[in-house]
Amino acid sequence: MNDCIKTRLGEQKDIPSLYQLASDGRHGLEQDYFETAFAEQDQGKRIIVLAFQEKEKIQSLKAYVHLNFHPRYIPFQKLGIPEIQDLFVSPDARGQGVATRLIRFCEGIAADRSYTETGLGVGVTSRFGAAQRLYTKMGYKPDGAGVVFDRDPVQSGDFRPIDDRLCLMMVRQISKSP
Repeated sequence: MNDCIKTRLGEQKDIPSLYQLASDGRHGLEQDYFETAFAEQDQGKRIIVLAFQEKEKIQSLKAYVHLNFHPRYIPFQKLGIPEIQDLFVSPDARGQGVATRLIRFCEGIAADRSYTETGLGVGVTSRFGAAQRLYTKMGYKPDGAGVVFDRDPVQSGDFRPIDDRLCLMMVRQISKSP
């Protein structure tokens, strides 16, 4: 992205812009999604990170991600691994390093809080192919537990819909920046 990208923690005042970003990008969300997320941020359970493109002193929201310190995925809970969740980049900003910047920002926050790993889940269909390649390139590896459906393990012989709830969970070692 040729223009300046700035990242910062999200604030309640960003909610209308976040819904607009999701709507413009055809990113379906549950009702009150961001209100719930910001309530959890206020409780210290997660943080929401935003990426803005600045062009001619005008900032436009291009992406967001969550860093959840209380993930639903049991192995991450037991091992104390925060989960990077719901990374969304506007279609017009994809492939320009915005996702990498947001992930690294989250990893930095986790490292500053003395975590040694971060985790994430990625859909297994081709729709998530770019994300699968990005996460692997960034050093994320499958956690070894196989696929999950809505963060619950899928056992051999189980039937589940093939949608964005069917994921492979991945982890990466992180370290505090010098």
